[in-house]
Amino acid sequence: MAQRFQFQELDLKGAYQIKPFCAADERGALIKDYNIDVFRSNGISHELKEIFYTVSKKGVIRASHFQMEKQQPKLVRCVSGHVYDVIVDLRPDSSTFGQWRGFHLTGENTDSLLVPAFFGHGYLVIEDSVVSYKCAEVFYSEGDSGIMYDDPDIGIEWPFELIGGRENLIISEKDLHLMSFQDYKKRME
Repeated sequence: MAQRFQFQELDLKGAYQIKPFCAADERGALIKDYNIDVFRSNGISHELKEIFYTVSKKGVIRASHFQMEKQQPKLVRCVSGHVYDVIVDLRPDSSTFGQWRGFHLTGENTDSLLVPAFFGHGYLVIEDSVVSYKCAEVFYSEGDSGIMYDDPDIGIEWPFELIGGRENLIISEKDLHLMSFQDYKKRME
């Protein structure tokens, strides 16, 4: 049984939820989550410059990360486990500026998200997980930034109940000291 690529553009223009190509039989499955020609034929320009994986334990939260310089569009997929993945539109001239959308990405559903330039990206790990990032720009540490996971102006509704409550969060020291959405707006003026 084969499943073709399916592309659904989200209401946050330029962001896509993608069902990858999957060929499954009694042996298992082959999953292809990126093909430059298929993406281009669907109007998506995403050329790979860097691929990496994060390995995270249940309860880890990664705030809305982005690069202030050398924006890093990315194709994100949970290879194993389960994450609640969130994207935030950080384009000041966008009609959806400051809006967020959340998605349950799992190793089983194989869904990917195409996160465009000028979007924040983060997730809450529901089950121990491996997440792949296929990036159209290399990581630029000097431009690395983010917005707090619990910023009240963005108001992300994290499903903390799926990890046994907020008290079970695991958060990096760096993510505890990120900017607010108001600070971000001032920097973009």
